[in-house]
Amino acid sequence: MTLPLEPFGTTETVIRAAPIGICITGAEGHFEMVNPAYCDFYGYREQELLGQHFTLLVPEADHALMNDLHARFIAGDGDTEASHECEVRSKDGRPRSILATATRIQDDRGSVKKVTFVVDITARKAMEQRLDFLAHHDELTGLLNRRAGLGLLEEEIQRSRRYGTPLCVASCDLDHFKRVNDRHGHAVGDRVLNDTARMMKQAMRQHDHVIRLGGEEFLLLLPGVTQDEASQAVERLRQRLASTPIADVRLHLTLSAGIAQLEGDEQADALLERADRALYGAKDQGRNRVRDTA
Repeated sequence: MTLPLEPFGTTETVIRAAPIGICITGAEGHFEMVNPAYCDFYGYREQELLGQHFTLLVPEADHALMNDLHARFIAGDGDTEASHECEVRSKDGRPRSILATATRIQDDRGSVKKVTFVVDITARKAMEQRLDFLAHHDELTGLLNRRAGLGLLEEEIQRSRRYGTPLCVASCDLDHFKRVNDRHGHAVGDRVLNDTARMMKQAMRQHDHVIRLGGEEFLLLLPGVTQDEASQAVERLRQRLASTPIADVRLHLTLSAGIAQLEGDEQADALLERADRALYGAKDQGRNRVRDTA
C-alpha cells in the first residue's frame, strides 16, 4: 500500500475526520501524524506529540516490550495487520485500555510506516474486571463467595494431602443477626456484615481464607494448623467480635463457630458437615462459643 505523506491531501482529510484515534509512526517509532481524536483521547495537543516517540504514551514497564514489537512489525516479522489490547497512559497519568489495530504501509519514497487505529475500551475492560470479581467474590463484603470458597477448599484439601500438613475449617454464624435487620433496617445490617467481614480478615492470618457463604454465615479455611490451634484462633476472633462495637450504631455481636480438622481421605462435603454439626452444638449450648468435633 502506498500513502503519500507530503502533502497528505485526501488521505489527510479522511484521517483527521475519523472518529477514532489514528496515528502514523515512522520506522524508529516517532509520531509523524496524529489526528484530533487521537489527541483528544490522550489529552495532548498535536504539537506535543509530533516528533515524540510513541512510548511517551506507554507505561515505563512496557517500553522494552513495545519497542521490540514495533521493530518486528516494521521489519515485516508477522502479519501486515495486527490487533492487540494494551494499557496506555493519558497526559494526566490516568491508565486507559485500548484496542490497537496496526497496519504496515510504505510512502511514495518506499519508507515503511506504521498506521495505528486506537479504540477506547476502558469502560469495557472495567466491566469485564467487575464481572470477573463478582463471579468469585461477595459483592457486599468483598470476601470470596460460596462457589469460589468451596473451590478453594478443594485446593486446600489436595495441598494438605500432598504435603502432609493439617487443614481445619470453621463454620461460623453471627448470633441473632435477624434482630439487627428487624431493629435497625437492612442498610444497617449490610454495614454490620461489611464491618464484621473486615474484622474477620484482620483477625486471621494472611494465608487463612474468609468466605461468605450467604447471609450471616461464614466459612474459615485454616491451612497448616491443628484443630486445637484452629479453636484458639477462632476463639480469639469470637472474643474480639464480642468486645468491639460494630458499625456506626455501635452494636455488639457474638459469634458461634464449629471447628473440624481434615481426616484421612475425607471429602470436602463430609468435612463441612462435621464443622456444621459442631456449630449446631455451639448454638444448642447457648451461642457465643466455639466448639470443635472432639
